[in-house]
Amino acid sequence: MSTPASSSTIGPRGGAVATASSERPRRSAATWLAILFFAGALLFGGVALALGDVFYLRLATEALIFGGLALSVDLLLGRVGLLPLGQALFFGLGAYVSALVLKNWSDSFWLALGVTLAFSAVVGLIGGLIAIRAKGVYFALISFGLAQVLSKVVYNTRELGASDGIIGVPSANIMWGVNSATPSGFFLVVLAFIGALYLVLRYLMDTPVGRQLDAIRTNEHRVSFLGEDPWRYKLGAFVAAACIAGCSGALYPMLRGFVSPELMFFQVSGNAVINVIVGGTGTLIGPLYGSAILTGLRSVVGSFTTHHHIVIGVLFVMVVILMPRGLIGYATPALQRWLDARRNQKENR
Repeated sequence: MSTPASSSTIGPRGGAVATASSERPRRSAATWLAILFFAGALLFGGVALALGDVFYLRLATEALIFGGLALSVDLLLGRVGLLPLGQALFFGLGAYVSALVLKNWSDSFWLALGVTLAFSAVVGLIGGLIAIRAKGVYFALISFGLAQVLSKVVYNTRELGASDGIIGVPSANIMWGVNSATPSGFFLVVLAFIGALYLVLRYLMDTPVGRQLDAIRTNEHRVSFLGEDPWRYKLGAFVAAACIAGCSGALYPMLRGFVSPELMFFQVSGNAVINVIVGGTGTLIGPLYGSAILTGLRSVVGSFTTHHHIVIGVLFVMVVILMPRGLIGYATPALQRWLDARRNQKENR
C-alpha cells in the first residue's frame, strides 16, 4: 500500500498548508539528458587527456563552440518560430572582434569576451530592427541577406585580412595560468561557458518571458489581443541570440588561432540549423547533442572521403522524414514515460 508523500494541515483561512514532505524534487527527462551530455563531455575530455590525444580534445572544444551557435538558432527557431539563415553573421563577427582585441589590445580572455558581447548586442539590435519586421520566409531571407552583405564587406577589406582573414591570433589568458593554448584547460572553460548558456536559457524559458516567446511561436496575433507587444519580445530574443552567437564565435580564434570570412558564410548558418533540427528543435539540449554528433561525424567521415557532405545530407533527410522532432525530441518523452513508470512502481511497493 502506498503512503502519502506529504502531510498538510488546514491554515487559518481554510487553505491547505504543507507541513512535511518525504519527496525530493523530481528531475525531468530533459534534466537527465542534459546531465548525461555534460557528464559525457567531461568523461570524453578525461579520456582524451589521459591518452594525450590533443586532436580529439580540440575537436570536442570546437563542437561545443558550434553548439553555442546552435543554441542561438534554437532560441529563435524553436522558441519564437523565426528561421535565421544568417546567424553566422554574429558568429563570424564575434570571432573577428575577439581576434582583433587579442591581437591589437590585450590577451585577456574576459576583455575579448566583454567587447564581443557589447558589439554583438549593438549589431543584433540594428539587425533585429531590420529583420523582425518581416515574417516567415521573408525573415529568413533578410537574415540571410544581412549575413551575405557583411561577409562580402569583410572579404574585401584588406585591413581585416580580406580573403585570408586574420592569422597569428595569440592565445587568450583566462585565469590562474590557464590559457586557450592549454587543450584540457580551455576545453573545461568552453564546457563551463556553454553549460552556463544552457542553464540561463532554460531558466529564461521557465519565466513569463519564455512563456510569451512560446505563445508568439504558437499564435502571434492572440498575444497582441492579450495586450502584449510581440515585436518587443521578438526583438529581445533576436538580440539575445546575437549575443549568444557572438560570444560563441569569440571562442573560435582562441581555439584555432585564426579567423576567416568563411565563418560568416551560409554554410556555417546552414550547419547550425541542421544541428538544431537533428538534435531536436525547441529542446535546448538537443542542439548541443546535434553539434557534437555531426561535428564528430564530419571528422570521422572526412578522414575517409572528401564527400562527407553527402553523408550529412542523407542523415539530415532521414531525420526530417523519420524523426521530425529530432533525436532528443523523441528521446525525451520516451525517457519521461520510463521515469514515471519507475516512480509509480516504487510508490506502489
